[in-house]
Amino acid sequence: MRRRHTKSLPPKASSHAPRILLLYGSLRERSFSRLAVEEGARLLEAMGAETRIFNPRGLPLADAEDASHPKVQELRELVQWSEGMVWCSPERHGAMTGIMKTQIDWIPLSIGAVRPTQGKTLAVMQVCGGSQSFNAVNQLRVLGRWMRMVTIPNQSSVPKAFMEFDDNDRMKPSAYYDRIVDVMEELVKFTLLVRGRSDYLTDRYSERKESAAELSKRVNQRSI
Repeated sequence: MRRRHTKSLPPKASSHAPRILLLYGSLRERSFSRLAVEEGARLLEAMGAETRIFNPRGLPLADAEDASHPKVQELRELVQWSEGMVWCSPERHGAMTGIMKTQIDWIPLSIGAVRPTQGKTLAVMQVCGGSQSFNAVNQLRVLGRWMRMVTIPNQSSVPKAFMEFDDNDRMKPSAYYDRIVDVMEELVKFTLLVRGRSDYLTDRYSERKESAAELSKRVNQRSI
């Protein structure tokens, strides 16, 4: 009998508003990564999505506290709630900030039988204090791939971010703002395409084979 290497087609997509979690990477009082995320959330909601923004203040360093810490639990619950995410970090010393990495480090690849990030969509953005750079978004893409997320092609990098927001903390009209609109629009589109089908899209033959072997082993052990 030929081995079954494929699965049946996925179910139809859900009809509720896309659920998007937004993370930012600075604790400054006037954090430009937070302002960029808030701008993104406004756009997402205008496009029909439901959004949540996680405040990283009080989140301990990874492994410095138990996973039962309230901020860790809050973050993990939001990740499980979400169908897509936005990660926005300042660039510091040519890299994402420790605040940003700590949030991602607290998101496990699996919680029991659940993989909280696998198959979910991701948009990456960064803000720069000086000239435009892409170091942080490139790193975030690597992490998104490691977390088995569907990272959309478009991205945003805002140079001299302190010049791009007005006194009301709203982003000024510019090509950089237009790019954030593009990124949020693409994220919504990809989320609508992927959600409800992520298990199908990320299902792997090698993992099915391993699971089948483990199940067979347990059955044989019980029969002894």
